[in-house]
Amino acid sequence: MTKADIVDNIASATGLTKVETEVVVDGFLATVSDALKEGKSIEIRGFGSFKVKKRKSRIARNPRTGEEVFVEEHYVPVFKVSKELRTGVNTNLKEMEESS
Repeated sequence: MTKADIVDNIASATGLTKVETEVVVDGFLATVSDALKEGKSIEIRGFGSFKVKKRKSRIARNPRTGEEVFVEEHYVPVFKVSKELRTGVNTNLKEMEESS
C-alpha cells in the first residue's frame, strides 16, 4: 500500500477531497518525523509506538568483499506494534488463510 492508496482510502471514508486528505497525511508524517528527529517518542494507542534507539559502534563486515568496516555509534528510528494490532493482524490473517 502506498501513500496515495492511504489518501484514497481516507478520502473515500471521510468525504474529504484527496487534496485535503493528502495535506492531513503529509502533516501527520511530518509531525512524526520531526518528533523523532528531536528524540521524542510517539505513542498511538491501539496502533504502536515510534521511538529512537541508540546503536553502539561496532565492527561490521562488507558482505561482498569480506572487509571489516567500522560502524560509528548512531541513532535509528524504530516502531513497536501494539499488542492489540499484533493480535488483530494475526487473527484476521489466520481466518483468511483458513477460509481459502
